[in-house]
Amino acid sequence: MSSAVPSPAAGRIGNASAAPAWLGKRVLPVGADGFAAAGDTPPELRRRSIVTTDVLSAPADGRFHSTIEAVPAEVLARSSWTAACPVKATDLRYVTVGFRGFDGLAHTGELLVNKRAAADLVTVFQRLFTAGYPIEQMRITSAAELNAPPTGDGNGTDAYACRPVRGRTAWSQHSYGLAVDVNPFQNPYHRGKVVLPELATSYLDRRDVRPGMIEPDGVVVRAFAAIGWKWGGDYRSLKDFMHFSATGG
Repeated sequence: MSSAVPSPAAGRIGNASAAPAWLGKRVLPVGADGFAAAGDTPPELRRRSIVTTDVLSAPADGRFHSTIEAVPAEVLARSSWTAACPVKATDLRYVTVGFRGFDGLAHTGELLVNKRAAADLVTVFQRLFTAGYPIEQMRITSAAELNAPPTGDGNGTDAYACRPVRGRTAWSQHSYGLAVDVNPFQNPYHRGKVVLPELATSYLDRRDVRPGMIEPDGVVVRAFAAIGWKWGGDYRSLKDFMHFSATGG
C-alpha cells in the first residue's frame, strides 16, 4: 500500500472540490445515550462532492481492476478484527476494487469481506464503476477509527467493522464481513432523533436527489439485489440508507 497522496490537484477536479480543512477534526459531544446530537449540515457539505485522496495506487489505465486474496497480516493488523470477533480471520478476504470518485477519476478501494461474499461484491462494484456511480473514499477502518469520538462528517464506504448492531449487543453483520455501507454521508442512518453521520441531516430529504445518494430503484440497489443482498433503506422501524447486507440485518 502506498502512503496517502492527494489526487492530481489540491483544488477542484471536475465537479469535486478539496475537502474543507476542518473535515474530520471537530469532535461532537456524546450524550448519555452514547450518541452525539444530530446537527445542521454545514453549507460546504449540503451538496457534498469531495476530491478523493488516494490511499492505494489509482489504476494507470483508468479502467476497473480487482483482486481477492487471503488477508495479509499487515491488513488484519490495521483493521478492527481481533480474536474476540465472531468470524475467523481465515474466513475473511482482502478485496481491492476500482471505484469512480466524485472527481470523475478512477481510484482503487479496499474492503475486508467474508470469503463467501468476495466474488459477488467485486461484481457489485464493477457495476457501480461502469455506471459512473461516485464514491468518495473506500478503505479499511481501524479499531481506533471505529472507536474514535464522532465528528459527524465521515464518508468512508466500508464493509468490515467488528461491532454490535447500533444500540444493541448482538453482533452486526459487518462483524462477519457480510455488510457494506456506501457513502454514509449522502445515505445516513436515521432512527428517531439519531442521525449517523450526525451532520448529514440535509440528506434525510430523499426527494432532493444529489450525487452519491442511493435511490430505491437506482443502480446501487439493483447491483446489490442482483447478488441477493437487501437494502437498509427498506427498513420500516428505521432507515439505514447506506447499508446493504446478505441477511437483511
